[in-house]
Amino acid sequence: MTTNFAQGMVLAAATLLVGQSSPRPARAQEAKAPYPAMFPLDQYLIADRDAEIALAKSAAPPALSSDANVLVLEKDGYHTAVEGKNGFTCVVERGWMSPLDSTDFWNPKLRGPICYNPPAVRSILPYTILRTKLILGGMTKDQMVEKIQTELAGSLLPMPEQGAMSYMMSKNQYLGDSGGHWHPHLMFHLPRMGAASWGANLDGSPILVDTDHAQGPEPETIFMVPVAHWSDGSSADESAAHQH
Repeated sequence: MTTNFAQGMVLAAATLLVGQSSPRPARAQEAKAPYPAMFPLDQYLIADRDAEIALAKSAAPPALSSDANVLVLEKDGYHTAVEGKNGFTCVVERGWMSPLDSTDFWNPKLRGPICYNPPAVRSILPYTILRTKLILGGMTKDQMVEKIQTELAGSLLPMPEQGAMSYMMSKNQYLGDSGGHWHPHLMFHLPRMGAASWGANLDGSPILVDTDHAQGPEPETIFMVPVAHWSDGSSADESAAHQH
């Protein structure tokens, strides 16, 4: 990765993170929000099961995702569509995995292909599955948060395992109306800690800390490292230039 490319991605990410986390009055935000409530469930589902499997697998290079477990979203939550053999699990996240105050929380267009490594499958994926189950069960955001906090207090949910990480390298990801395809990146899931411990968000540092999700109920800090290529091997730098 070239220095200019890495610095450019850090600037873009910083702009995105700042834009999402800027304080706004709650009522004004709700009034202007393009997605103020959940849309009909069918708008979040992908009718073509094979297309969802392919999209999920595109989160990581084929050498990894071809042998991964794959989950697809159905009306009552995620179900296994492909039994893998390398311990990784790929899934397409929906808008309700966004930060709680994100304008994209109910965005039916959001598609976040992600592949979790085995430690993340055991300790991070359960939160995706639970959030989804609670939302599809009709819970409000506040009720969902309360439920997750209650289960955490009762030691019914795991803390991030050492080595938990995930791939988000799909060229077809859509991470929100402002972020769009953003950049291919890796995510490292750790128990809550400050950015300084990894030197994140500093000038010239290729490491970013996801400050938006820090306000959620999940007990994790996400460090992100943008990479130079999408999972299909094409240059992210060239793709960005072509888009603009």
